Amino acid sequence: MAEKIRCAHILVEKQSTVLALLDRINKGEKFEKLAEEYSLDGSRRRGGDLGYFGRGMMVKEFEKAAFALDVGQVSGPVKTEFGYHLIKRLA
Repeated sequence: MAEKIRCAHILVEKQSTVLALLDRINKGEKFEKLAEEYSLDGSRRRGGDLGYFGRGMMVKEFEKAAFALDVGQVSGPVKTEFGYHLIKRLA
């Protein structure tokens, strides 16, 4: 099991928005471009890239979803106290 992984995310307020973005990604739009356009946090300037992190560094719902992904895979919607996330495992 990986000690540290690298992920990007898109953070939005509404479930309807996160579902619409997931549909666009599944139809071939670039995750990074959508993160730059829609994400609510500072990572948007890096296409959603959060860098490397280990267990215990993110809220539990986010961590569980992120560590379950294969490299290149995008999660379904993940609800946390901050809103709704789509997570893409980069490494």
